[in-house]
Amino acid sequence: MAILKTKVKLYLEANSKTWEAEKDNIRLQNNGSGDFIHTWSVSNLDKPTDSQLASYETAGNTEESNNNVRATRKAAYGNIGDQLDEIYKDIDAWKARIKKIKDDNPKG
Repeated sequence: MAILKTKVKLYLEANSKTWEAEKDNIRLQNNGSGDFIHTWSVSNLDKPTDSQLASYETAGNTEESNNNVRATRKAAYGNIGDQLDEIYKDIDAWKARIKKIKDDNPKG
């Protein structure tokens, strides 16, 4: 199940806004019964309804899964300086290693 922040982020993007630009205008909270939007003061955009947020469930699950894949790949790729050194020394070995990382961690 996608978390509320992911669904809100997708709702903002669908309405030409970004979480980064609006995060100070939104306060998410959990009262023990689940996450909810406590404060919404996004200019020119109404607070999403529960049904609007629910419509982002599938896309939210895909986004969260892809974020996990990206994090796994980033850790496996290693430091960019080491990668550049590897490319300089043997680009074919670097290509094979990166391909294996991508094959082992496909995006949804």
